[in-house]
Amino acid sequence: MNTLSRKQKEIMDFLQQNQHIFAHPPTLDELCAALGLKSRGSLHRLIQGLIETDLIEPLDRKRPGIRLTERAAKIARETIQAPNSLRYVGVIAAGKPIEAIEDVRYMSIPDEIKTGKPCYVLKVKGDSMIEEGIYDGDWVVIEQRCHASNGEIVVALVDKAEATLKFIEQYPHETLLIPANSKMEAMHYHPSQVEIQGVLVGQMRSYRSH
Repeated sequence: MNTLSRKQKEIMDFLQQNQHIFAHPPTLDELCAALGLKSRGSLHRLIQGLIETDLIEPLDRKRPGIRLTERAAKIARETIQAPNSLRYVGVIAAGKPIEAIEDVRYMSIPDEIKTGKPCYVLKVKGDSMIEEGIYDGDWVVIEQRCHASNGEIVVALVDKAEATLKFIEQYPHETLLIPANSKMEAMHYHPSQVEIQGVLVGQMRSYRSH
């Protein structure tokens, strides 16, 4: 599944981890609601790509919905992850935005610092969130969603190229990404420049010397 886009991987992860919550294979509307997506059209395009790669399949008209194919189930069995583990997807900047680079591996995470919704792990680089107790080298657990309330700490993708970890404040005319470091200033963007990729729900730190 290395050729899938990030969004398609998120859909596959969600379907694999949450099949038990649906009494029947979910419809597109149910998936939109579960993933917090507003656009049914964009989800349809992502799903169509997954159908073309034989990872999911639509049911007939009498029972609308989608389900994982046997090929997808086989791939999942071949890459079984440990219980309570989450996908580690790379480095996130707590400072100047840098690209979040995907690294396909998993980390064991206590239930207490994640939620029942799809989550992933990022490693922090930089010191812009130190006054919130988030330091360079920490791992943060991110609940995957595309919306947030003002004042939450989010993973924000700027101009579809660079990701950063910051407090967010959203207004009709601008979006502010605010550091927790009194030596740094807030970054101001037009709302169209910022895409929320998740909200901070947990944190881990190692005290081993390297």
